[in-house]
Amino acid sequence: MNDSKRKWWGYFFIAPQLIGMLAFSILPLGFAFGLSFMKWDGFGEREFVGFANYISQFKDDNFITALVNTAYYSVLVIPVGIAAALLVALALNKVKGKTVYRVFFFMPVVTSSVSIGVIWMWLLNGDIGLINQLLAMIGIDGPNWLTDRNLVLPSIAGLSIWWGLGTNMVIFLAGLQGISRSYYEAADIDGASSIQKFLHITFPLLSPTTFFVAIMSVIGSFQVFDQAYVMTQGGPGKASYTLVYHIYETAFGRTAFGPSTASAMVLFAIILMFTLIQFSVSRKWVHYEDGGR
Repeated sequence: MNDSKRKWWGYFFIAPQLIGMLAFSILPLGFAFGLSFMKWDGFGEREFVGFANYISQFKDDNFITALVNTAYYSVLVIPVGIAAALLVALALNKVKGKTVYRVFFFMPVVTSSVSIGVIWMWLLNGDIGLINQLLAMIGIDGPNWLTDRNLVLPSIAGLSIWWGLGTNMVIFLAGLQGISRSYYEAADIDGASSIQKFLHITFPLLSPTTFFVAIMSVIGSFQVFDQAYVMTQGGPGKASYTLVYHIYETAFGRTAFGPSTASAMVLFAIILMFTLIQFSVSRKWVHYEDGGR
């Protein structure tokens, strides 16, 4: 097969992916961007209003509250979620029967978010929840996890960390198993301790995997919606009112699709900004075995 035929076969095989991305990502994004400059209730004529939707959102207390809550939630979830997944992956990488444990930790990932939310509503119930019952057995009076304004977001963050642990753990485990044993054998000959091997072998060679997990965690944390919608409906008050919840409520609760898509564009810009920052900073701490960046 000559180079020309090989090239066309390549285009043929990636065509379904390109068509899907164009139909379900690029075109909807372009439509939403255009709609963010219009006044539209979903049925009538669209009216061009310029930046009025963006200005109205930044003057909307609900939007500001959602923005702050989402940022707080991300700060809680991203570092703890990455650290927990890395620790579990390091532990599973050395035990026998790791497949069984891998399935155990990955099971929540394949469970629907609504089911997970309903189960955790019971676990975190202040009166009859299992967690408070266990705390009562050791003499601790458990709080109202989902009705306390100060505890509701950390509670939802805890659920999200547990729920996303399996995905990140599997990615870290794959990264760990891709590190050549020869590095550790050479370190053993030099008398390196376990901490030294982690700091000078494991973590540097795992940095591309950590970088990928960090990007996906940032994107996922800023898009939190299911947990808050199922467990608290954004409450108590607006304590668990997130940005995606605000987009949903503005679009389908108030049928204000212009302001809703303006909020969605702001969310898109925030995620894009953090992703670009991560790519920029990654040059200083992500190391590839072939020396690439």
